[in-house]
Amino acid sequence: LDMVGACNLLGVDVMTGHWEFTYRDDEVIRNVGAFKGDFVAQNVKVREEALFDYRFEDFAGFDEDRGLAFEPYTIKEIGGVKVAVIGQAFPYTPIANPQRFIPDWTFGIQDGRMQEIVDEVRGKESPALVVVLSHNGMDVDLKMASRVTGIDVIFGGHTHDGVPAPSVVENPGGKTLVTNAGSNGKFVGVMDLDVKDGKLRDYRYRLLPVFSNLLEPDAAMVDYIAGVRAPYKDKLEEKLATADELLYRRGNFNGTFDQVICDALLKVHDAQISLSPGFRWGTTVLPGQAITMDNVMDQTCITYPETYRRELRGAEIKAILEDVCDNLFNPDPYVQHGGDMNH
Repeated sequence: LDMVGACNLLGVDVMTGHWEFTYRDDEVIRNVGAFKGDFVAQNVKVREEALFDYRFEDFAGFDEDRGLAFEPYTIKEIGGVKVAVIGQAFPYTPIANPQRFIPDWTFGIQDGRMQEIVDEVRGKESPALVVVLSHNGMDVDLKMASRVTGIDVIFGGHTHDGVPAPSVVENPGGKTLVTNAGSNGKFVGVMDLDVKDGKLRDYRYRLLPVFSNLLEPDAAMVDYIAGVRAPYKDKLEEKLATADELLYRRGNFNGTFDQVICDALLKVHDAQISLSPGFRWGTTVLPGQAITMDNVMDQTCITYPETYRRELRGAEIKAILEDVCDNLFNPDPYVQHGGDMNH
């Protein structure tokens, strides 16, 4: 709940989901309930067999007729303009993350349902703008924008691309702008939209870099973070070593912090080969800087952090690596699951 509190303090109005679903489903429902904004996801459905005795039927976002677990969209009035915001959660959640946490929910890209929702929203709500808040990833968003008509803008995430200008994607019904604003709070994507006669006429987009060391911290947020960290402060600030080179995680294959993690796995498990999913998050450590427990935790702290040692045949290792490559680089974006691999 600490991140929910931070989101509320930050003033997040609308969000969709990805790593939120690596908590147990009852925790997800509790966290979404505590969130003061709107949580939207048109592509999270309750399994047919679970609908007969659904544990969260009292949850406000649940739509029994459609079988959707969360509100698919929300309507906002922004600058006197009516805006529909449709949510698209990470489509491959049960593949990339443990399905056992969320056994009653299905995901997927669901662009057919997205088209139905867009048509319904435009017919019922008559918004001047239809925006999709997406965690598909840039390539998937581009393909979806070419297939689904009636979306003005897709604000995307997942692949962490800092895109300086929107891609303008043509589809049978017009054009859709597709953007992505990096990750880790490095940028703020600012889209100014010019609406006339109930339609998008023009736009201006800026990818603003966030120079956090030049900005005055918000006092209320500083106090909140300090309060959340207080019970763990001494442990988190423990100095474990000193970095002799830049330690980072970013690429699809390997980063220097990934290498430290893989080397540690080799040593601790007395293994010949180590494999680690490259999540591409965590704080970069500069050469000469102390590596703290905080740095280790923000590279490795997930809700299923167990590591394993097992015997594998060469053919199995080859199949794993080829499968990861296929997940990342398949020519069809709709079958790209992510899953960076370091070894």
